[in-house]
Amino acid sequence: MKHINIPIFIPHLGCPFACLFCNQRRISAAQAVNPSDIIAIIEEHLETVKHSERQVELAFFGGSFTAIAQTLQESYLEAVQPYLRRGLISSIRISTRPDCINAANLRVLAGWGVRTIELGVQSFSDVVLKASARGYLSADVFKACHLIREQGFKLGLQLMIGLPGDTYQQDMKSALQAIDLRPDMVRIYPTLVISATALEQMYAKGIYTPLSLKEAVKTTAAMFKQFQAHDIPVIRMGLQPNAELRSTGTVIAGPFHPAFGELVEQEVCKEQASKAINTFFNLYGSYKAVNLWVNPRDISKMTGHKRQTIYDLQESFHLDQLLVRQIDNLLLDTVGVSTGSAANPSLQLTRSQFLKQ
Repeated sequence: MKHINIPIFIPHLGCPFACLFCNQRRISAAQAVNPSDIIAIIEEHLETVKHSERQVELAFFGGSFTAIAQTLQESYLEAVQPYLRRGLISSIRISTRPDCINAANLRVLAGWGVRTIELGVQSFSDVVLKASARGYLSADVFKACHLIREQGFKLGLQLMIGLPGDTYQQDMKSALQAIDLRPDMVRIYPTLVISATALEQMYAKGIYTPLSLKEAVKTTAAMFKQFQAHDIPVIRMGLQPNAELRSTGTVIAGPFHPAFGELVEQEVCKEQASKAINTFFNLYGSYKAVNLWVNPRDISKMTGHKRQTIYDLQESFHLDQLLVRQIDNLLLDTVGVSTGSAANPSLQLTRSQFLKQ
């Protein structure tokens, strides 16, 4: 069944902190809705999906939902109830901070039909959390996650890479600590220097240096593989490239790319293809002309941006010719290899096999 989100943006509402990297109003490019607006938003979205088989979830994004005044929380949630009762919406998702979770507010949320809670964790390093002025420590993260699990909610974790005080090693450690918590989903965001933030001032003074795009893609790809190896879905990589974020003067520096997630998946595909070609050569000997075989839906991930993956693999294996060919019955995220003259792959490497090697 197709899963569809109806997004309701409540930027910066409820959050008492000003983290170094945050200018939420520019990142979200939306004004907080009034409770009366929610019905119109729901109706508009349901019109587009009413003839399809779907599981519709309403998601409150952008703010720290559980830090909003209780009366406003209930006004928002109350507006959704008629659609829950009629089965037009199956559940509600919220996002919030780890230090804004307790047993009492979880019981209230459950009573209103909230089933998924995403936590803006960012890092499991106390050094990084303090340097980023997050206002909580890793102990608060673990406590919140356990409470959410105990109350039967689905748990989502949002991680950031390249924060002040961060390192590649710490990002990987945060990924492993997240895996130990067995979240139902994860998002990974590279840190960007946004205008009118404390991080912009640090960048201007030379105190903070953001990751390059190449570094961010490599780090995210390594984390992505860890989550895939443990069957934890990564539902987003990189910020949503809305019009405000792409406008001149919003992103001052940092690894922003409108298709960041695609770049990460291309990097993983390249690593998998490299392993498949190397295995093929070890079994059958080296060739100068090679075919890579993928499911039609994986063509763009395999070829890379402006065919860069093909060029990189050709250079790495000293190939005269490397063609990407499609085959319908190949599983998604599987790479096949053959000689240039073969009509079918002689070797297949699934994503699962690749991650275990």
